[in-house]
Parts: sequence; C-alpha cells; structure tokens
Amino acid sequence: MAEIATIARPYAEALFKAAGSDAAAWLDELAALAVNEQLRQFADNPKTLPDQVFSLMTGLLKGGLPDKGQNFLRAVIENGRLEALPEIAAQFRALKNAQQGAFDAVVYSAFEVDSAALADLSGVLEKRFGRKLNLQVELQPDLIGGIRVVVGDEVLDTSVKARLEQMKIALTA
Repeated sequence: MAEIATIARPYAEALFKAAGSDAAAWLDELAALAVNEQLRQFADNPKTLPDQVFSLMTGLLKGGLPDKGQNFLRAVIENGRLEALPEIAAQFRALKNAQQGAFDAVVYSAFEVDSAALADLSGVLEKRFGRKLNLQVELQPDLIGGIRVVVGDEVLDTSVKARLEQMKIALTA
C-alpha cells in the first residue's frame, strides 16, 4: 500500500486550491475525528455505508461543514481514505503556512501561558527565528519552569530541566 503522505498530498493540494486557507478550521476538526478508534471501526465495517459514515461525522462536527467541505469529506470516505485525514490536514497546514510565509511552532511550558504573555512571546520568538510563527502551547509540567520551543527541526530550550541537565554534565565532566 502507498505511504500515507503520498495518498494525502493530492487531497491536500486539491482542497487548498478549491477552498483556500478557509478550510483549515473544519479540516483540523475532521482530522481529530478521524483518529477516533470507534469511528474508524464503524467506518471499516463492511456493512456500514459511506452515507452513514458521512452523516455520523458531520453530526459530530461543532460548526457544520460548508458545501466544499461536504464534497471533500464525501470523496475521502468513498475512496476509503479516512485514515489519511490527519496527514491531509498536516499537509494542508504546510501549504497554508507556505502561502502566508509562516511556520508552526510548539511552545512547551510548565505552566499556563496567558494571552498577553503569549503575544509578547510570539514577538520575541519571531525575532529570534526570523520568521512569522503560528504558536501552539502545550503543557509539560516536567520542565519545572521556563519554556521549550520547537519550530520545524529547530529547538530553543530555556527550561529549568534543560539548565539542570547542563549543570549535571558540567559537574560530572
């Protein structure tokens, strides 16, 4: 069987051409639904019709689907590509970011980050990395304090945990 990324690429490109970057919100929601194991079992059942899977998924969406989204979801389900939805969403995000000249960044923090601090942090990180960033915050209490930022394959680690590791290496060397 072909690799998921190879399967997902034409879907992501077609959706990006048809719906533009507006599809990002509902596509992420569809991708989140597609990883649900119970939904996947239901969809993989030979007795389940594609219309039943479509109805279930659209019923679970919070904001509903526009016409282009409904057509896209029908095509994905009818072609048996539900498992590729998360990869389609990832490749769609990459296309959207390339168009906007932005990059996804994950900020790992030991504590909640309020919106004002996140806005300040965004400005500092954009200067540091030299590009526009779309920040996503994830809690990681084992960092003890500080933050760890991952942008593509670059990592900026200013956490207390990383500093303690550096001290440990320095003391044992």
